[in-house]
Amino acid sequence: MLKKAVGVILFIVMIVSVTGCGKEDKKVTVASKPHTEQYILAEILTQLIEEHTDISVEKKLGIGGGTANIHPAMLKGEIDIYPEYTGTGWLFVLKEELISDPDALYEAVKEKYLEEYGILWLDLYGFNNTYALAIKQTIADELKLETYEDLAKVSGQFIFGANYDFFEREDGYNGLKNTYGFNFKDTKEMDIGLKYEAIASDEIDIINAFSTDGLLKEYDLKVLKDNKNYFPAYQATTLIRKETLDKYPELQEVLNMLAGQISDEEMIQMNYSVEKENKDPKDVAQQFLKEKGLL
Repeated sequence: MLKKAVGVILFIVMIVSVTGCGKEDKKVTVASKPHTEQYILAEILTQLIEEHTDISVEKKLGIGGGTANIHPAMLKGEIDIYPEYTGTGWLFVLKEELISDPDALYEAVKEKYLEEYGILWLDLYGFNNTYALAIKQTIADELKLETYEDLAKVSGQFIFGANYDFFEREDGYNGLKNTYGFNFKDTKEMDIGLKYEAIASDEIDIINAFSTDGLLKEYDLKVLKDNKNYFPAYQATTLIRKETLDKYPELQEVLNMLAGQISDEEMIQMNYSVEKENKDPKDVAQQFLKEKGLL
């Protein structure tokens, strides 16, 4: 009887061992580009996945070259998930002609990516990190400035400052001026890192910026609305390989918890928290998810 019992136990141990060895670990790789906003978004994605699934996350954050290196890695299966922007996918990766309407752009890039690369664009987060014009909040309030058209009517009062290449690019200053009829009192070329200091010291009155820059909060600037959609939309969302989603279908519902959850103002605040308050992106992401009831 003892030999028989021992034999049964050994048989069970062998079965468990074989099963255990054959079990595949559930894991995905989340990547980001090398700037603040992307670090925060990648941490948000990571924490969502680990909170709501039994899938572990390997992080590859701050990849040099950004989209230029992350996209090929996605195609090779080295990366499963990362946050991206509609304008970048459409203009930089697909190299298509600009679509001015943000909704049409999203639908087009979503369709093309799935068809050509087997990559899905999930639901939009809600914010648009595009090129923007910014002015001191006090001046905007005083003159009731909300849109670029509003600014055009009083542009003769102001000095516009931007980085050098903005004045050289076809889709930069000249096109913007022609679209809205800007007639600034003067324009100044300056290093990209000096624009905010220059507007704070009243050397200039208007700057070009990115619409979710943390420094917009630091210097109390208002982003005006590009009401003719001159600049491409760079609406953010999660990209995921179809092969990954087929393997872990639960990820779609989990990652789409972010749909419409991040406004421009909320992204500005998160960027500010990291860049000016020296908070860890992981902590900022966690606080955001808790405030949204997602953790």
